[in-house]
Amino acid sequence: MAYVWATLAILSLLLSQVLQIASMPANWVALGIVALWKWLHPASMDWTFVIILAVLALLAEVLEFGLQAWGADRYGATRRGNFGGIVGAVVGAILGVPFLFGLGALPGALAGAYLGCLLVEMPGRSRTEALRAAKGAFVGKALGFTVKTAVGAAMVILAIPRIWP
Repeated sequence: MAYVWATLAILSLLLSQVLQIASMPANWVALGIVALWKWLHPASMDWTFVIILAVLALLAEVLEFGLQAWGADRYGATRRGNFGGIVGAVVGAILGVPFLFGLGALPGALAGAYLGCLLVEMPGRSRTEALRAAKGAFVGKALGFTVKTAVGAAMVILAIPRIWP
């Protein structure tokens, strides 16, 4: 029976990462699954491991937004444009969820980062500068999403041996 529960937990961990595509808190769901497993099976892992995964999940969130800000900044966005890109990414993800069975959140977040930065940068800057800054917000958001997804995959890979009996 232990193998059945372990298989279900591992499948849940793997499925949790599908939430990344919808810009949902996949890493936090994975952390919750691991913490629940630890609570139900105390000998399977140490709480230190769960805390390390929590730090990784937090780091992934910081990196996601930080890389978006870095990308926008690198392409010449102002602080205002940077903020507009971050807000646009969040709004775009939310508005994109109803499309493509939830998969629209990812293109929505990318488009939102671009448009949010562009709309905030347009007043007071040339069209070329604003478009370049928006491109940076888009590139940074894509890079941040990639890093966050990679950290989530690492969390799952690290957890599997501790769950499997």
